[in-house]
Amino acid sequence: MNRTLYTLLFHLGLPLVALRLYLRARKAPAYGQRLGERFAFKLPAMRKGGIWVHAVSVGESIAAAPMVRALLKAYPQLPITLTCMTPTGSERIRALFADEPRVQHCYLPYDLPWAAGRFLDHVQPKLGVIMETELWPNHIHQCAKRSIPVALANARLSERSARGYGRFARLTRPMLAEMSLIAVQTETEAERFRTLGARPQCVQVTGSIKFDLQVDPQLLPRAKALREQWGAAQRPVWIAASTHEGEDALILQAHQQLLKSHADALLILVPRHPERFAAVHALCSEQFATVRRSAGDAVQGQSQVLLGDTMGELLFLYALADIAFVGGSLVATGGHNPLEPAALALPVLMGPHVFNFLEISAMLREAGALQQVDDADGLAQAVQRLVELPQDARRMGEAGRAVMRANQGALQRLVDGLSGLLR
Repeated sequence: MNRTLYTLLFHLGLPLVALRLYLRARKAPAYGQRLGERFAFKLPAMRKGGIWVHAVSVGESIAAAPMVRALLKAYPQLPITLTCMTPTGSERIRALFADEPRVQHCYLPYDLPWAAGRFLDHVQPKLGVIMETELWPNHIHQCAKRSIPVALANARLSERSARGYGRFARLTRPMLAEMSLIAVQTETEAERFRTLGARPQCVQVTGSIKFDLQVDPQLLPRAKALREQWGAAQRPVWIAASTHEGEDALILQAHQQLLKSHADALLILVPRHPERFAAVHALCSEQFATVRRSAGDAVQGQSQVLLGDTMGELLFLYALADIAFVGGSLVATGGHNPLEPAALALPVLMGPHVFNFLEISAMLREAGALQQVDDADGLAQAVQRLVELPQDARRMGEAGRAVMRANQGALQRLVDGLSGLLR
């Protein structure tokens, strides 16, 4: 399939796109708003001539934030247009940069040539930066037509994704060849991009900017104060973060087992997607005394589960816990970022499905900072062991923090690479 056929199929699929938006809007009404932006109509007024950064959703927006701040500092004369594809990503971007007038925001239009062209003509960026894996052939080609260099930042490419791209070589090879910089996390991923058609001189191994996570010095003291306010300073507290459908029930099963030996244990359960908050709350309430974080109610002595149903608080919720399970890994989603709890010196647990963070999870596991569990029983046993052997929990946490420190510097290498593209 080449780009012409891809574009034709995309146009033919627009009714399905509209249906998907309608169905999603029934659960999350924000999907039914700002529809014009998705086709490059009714775009907000923007300063032209800056840097365009695309982060598909919440995780990528958070990952992009340090890079955006570094670019704002390095180029004080340039605006930055930050785009995403989801309402939750949009909300996060606005919260992250509410006090930065040079950051402007809209949805990225769908990957149709005329929509991509209208967007680029409206913004007129000097440089486009795409976070991680979100590659759109028409957007990249429209940039190439306008001589706008495009970089893929903090790029990762699993073996499975590489096979998928390889099946559409007539589409992906020209697209990758049009990119000016592919800043990858590991040499393994660099070789995959070269094999798929990226120009070798444009592929650089910069490492993962997620290692450069800076924790607010007030975060841990704030978390400690809240636990004391709850009267939970001595209670075992564990968190299951960024969970997916099918995973919550397994985590609650593990918590049920843990309570048999540690009746005062508290679970902080944080679903990945806000449209699932209500359903997960109902699931928790059937079995446990549950408090919703969004309600602002304090955790009581009899509380057994705190549902983390707020946005933008994940790092703080991690800081409240003694042990962290990172979700999307007991189900075949591929796992989420284990470096956030590692940065807080928490022992990290993950399921067997970690292909989104294969190298990072392997590094943490080899350092003794991460333990793999296979099911609810394994999770319960691992949490119980860490509760009962706090010295092991501390050792794992310190090992994770050491891995973080040893691998920092990717952000500066990335910014240096981007600087070479700004003329």
